[in-house]
Amino acid sequence: MDGAEVISLIKKSLPDFSALLVSQDYRDEIYLKVSPQVFQATALALHKILSSPVMMLFALDERNSAGVFVINAVFVNSKEGQWIIVSMDLSQENPVFDSLAKSIHSASLFEREIWEMFGITPQGNPDLRRLNLHDEVWPKGNFPLRKDFKTMMPGDLGEYKFNRVEGGGVFEIPVGPVHAGIIGPGHFHFSVAGEPIVNLELRLGFTHRGVEKLFEGKSFFDALRLVECISGETAFAYSVAFATAAEKISGIVTLEKTAYLRGIFLELERMYNHVNDIGGIALDVGFSFPAAYAALIKEAILQLNERLTGNRYLKKVNLIGGLALDLDESKKCVLFDALKKIKNDFNELVKMLDSSVSFMDRVDTTGVLIKKTAQDLGIVGLVARASGIPTDLRKYFPGIYQEAKFKMIPAEGGDVLSRLRLRFFEFMESCRLIEEFTVKLGGSAETKVSAPAKPETSALGYVEGWRGPVLCYLKTDVHGLIARCKIVDASSHNWQGLTYAVLGNIIPDFPVCNKSFNLSYPGNDL
Repeated sequence: MDGAEVISLIKKSLPDFSALLVSQDYRDEIYLKVSPQVFQATALALHKILSSPVMMLFALDERNSAGVFVINAVFVNSKEGQWIIVSMDLSQENPVFDSLAKSIHSASLFEREIWEMFGITPQGNPDLRRLNLHDEVWPKGNFPLRKDFKTMMPGDLGEYKFNRVEGGGVFEIPVGPVHAGIIGPGHFHFSVAGEPIVNLELRLGFTHRGVEKLFEGKSFFDALRLVECISGETAFAYSVAFATAAEKISGIVTLEKTAYLRGIFLELERMYNHVNDIGGIALDVGFSFPAAYAALIKEAILQLNERLTGNRYLKKVNLIGGLALDLDESKKCVLFDALKKIKNDFNELVKMLDSSVSFMDRVDTTGVLIKKTAQDLGIVGLVARASGIPTDLRKYFPGIYQEAKFKMIPAEGGDVLSRLRLRFFEFMESCRLIEEFTVKLGGSAETKVSAPAKPETSALGYVEGWRGPVLCYLKTDVHGLIARCKIVDASSHNWQGLTYAVLGNIIPDFPVCNKSFNLSYPGNDL
């Protein structure tokens, strides 16, 4: 599908639609520049035509070069394997745009972020409370992602207002942000009527570190090491998303072997996280032995990572244009031998869990997120697949996964058990994919590329991480350094799903519901 076909589809919904500019610099990206008057209608049309949530919605400050702010909304065309980016310019004197949030829920948090980081108003958004810049410590009128931001200015501090559930017998129970376990900080505000949960409201942002601001002015090489530190358990997926965007901008075409090696390490990252989550689900219902057994399997995979790459969490493996290492024949043997034992141990873990009636009773029909709710919220990744939505970037943009006959099997129940069984399946599928990719390795890996970044150029990088899609938008300045880096983790889409999945459950079931989602605090709180 090219730009003309996209325009034709939009015109079926909006007969008078016209774009200011249509461009396609890359095969997998179509860029539509529209006026502010039709931005909202265009986004709504694409949302319906493509059955896509708003995958990204973000702002750029281009007042110095063009005298405007820019808003970009990104949708995925799953059938054609393309990204559709709708863009508009906003006057710096009156930065206001029509909100998408009332019609597309997946735009809501993005709009709140644009409001607090840029001071651009999404007109009509019903909820403009702070996300990351908490009212208690960050005065109003300070917009850190504007280019002229220097330092925080003093001002009146506010208080975060949680939504209240009124009625007799309703109790509010605050949990966090400091927790009893070694987990990230998040505030969970429960409303209960008797025992069942009738409302859950989240407040995150406690691990906000100003990451997007830190990228400004950095070279691709320096930024690649920074991106690996955003969310440690997803370090490799983040680095791949960033590297693919940088490679587009630099005009670098990677070798096929690079794709296979990246595929191997992405699946290893998926495996150790999935088995960690399986153990966490068991532990949260008091089933400690399989939790300990899962920890041993995770440790075996981390040790395998270290033997193959020198790093347990696969950092400093990726480069722009290639990888910093190769897998020779001896390392391939190490990989195959380790996978054989890991698979045997994993099968034993599955048997332990499947054979326990009390364990299955705790996870079956617990924390249900129905398909319709997941679609309305714009849920992605593993959580979406567990609710019956067949979504996976490895299917949309297959590449080497098509050759390996990658299998995606969505579950239907949408409960903790469905999310657990999906991890069972995906763990073993990752083992199979790694074996397929390793057999196809040949020749030498490309390890050094010196192509400079093109100035004033943008691109979108992406990968299906273990939670779901990791997206990275890059734009360079006149010197070829980073002017804007926007990263979206699957957690940003899925936290709202947790608030619906727990409804009707009791608070003692919240930990296992939460673990079955296992979303990232730092991946959300950029």
